[in-house]
Amino acid sequence: MSKLNCIGIFLLLSVIGYSQTKKDQDRAAIKSMCGCYEVTFNFSETFQHTKDSTYEASPDKITGGLEWAQLIKDEEDEIAIQHLLIVGPPNDKQIIKHWRQQWIYQNQELYVFNGDNEWNYKKLPYDEVVGQWTQKVYQVDDSPRYEGSATWVHVDGKSYWEDTTPAPLPRREFSIRDDYNVTLRTNRQEIMPFGWVHDQDNKKVVRQDGQEDIVLAEEKGYNVYKKVPDERCQLAQEWWQEHQDYWALVKEEWQKVFDKASDIQLNKEVDGKPIFMHMFALQDEDYDRQKVKETLQMFLK
Repeated sequence: MSKLNCIGIFLLLSVIGYSQTKKDQDRAAIKSMCGCYEVTFNFSETFQHTKDSTYEASPDKITGGLEWAQLIKDEEDEIAIQHLLIVGPPNDKQIIKHWRQQWIYQNQELYVFNGDNEWNYKKLPYDEVVGQWTQKVYQVDDSPRYEGSATWVHVDGKSYWEDTTPAPLPRREFSIRDDYNVTLRTNRQEIMPFGWVHDQDNKKVVRQDGQEDIVLAEEKGYNVYKKVPDERCQLAQEWWQEHQDYWALVKEEWQKVFDKASDIQLNKEVDGKPIFMHMFALQDEDYDRQKVKETLQMFLK
């Protein structure tokens, strides 16, 4: 074997070895977000861009609680984590199904939020996603929320993932204002010795067809997840064991929608209720796949 061929093989094996090591680091960082956490949610409006003197900034929002992050899928190129909030007084704790995050390696398909309950299907070129992970974030009813692709970074003792992508208004906002319809979110998820941090720099955007986006204001979000013993989240673990089959069925029906690889637009309400209220009610009834499918179809335009 020639010296040149030996060098080529050595370089190829080195690249493969580095890639695998890097991917293992990525997977470990993602999975480290599982477990039981004391979480604090902090949001504060920082800058106003509008010249409208009647504009009122959103009040600061600081809340917290206990959250269980359940690993529900662990494959080589895909990891999924279901979040569950534990709320209420000590003697009357209740579980609220919270957000879900799905991580896919070198994913090429995104559903990009475009305002007013619409998500546009987008196919990314393979060379743009090499080595990257897509984070797909779903709402409490497993409907789409926001998605973005970026590279996990491990340097100088830090591990983080950062991406900017449009998203619907958060619940803390759409209940109090309707003067914008897109949140342009810069999300940074960084692993810390005590747990992890979800650091956000968000823009409040008015988006209309055929017009340039208008930024009304900016806000800072800083959500801190402090790891605590898993037994503190036992109630959430038991709740998930009881309800996971129903939500697996809901995800399967949503996946059929996603597999069509076309734009998605949802009705805001049906019978005066948003989709999460219908889906939450169904989980405690005598449900079957047909009922889940019919409920979902009511909201698809």
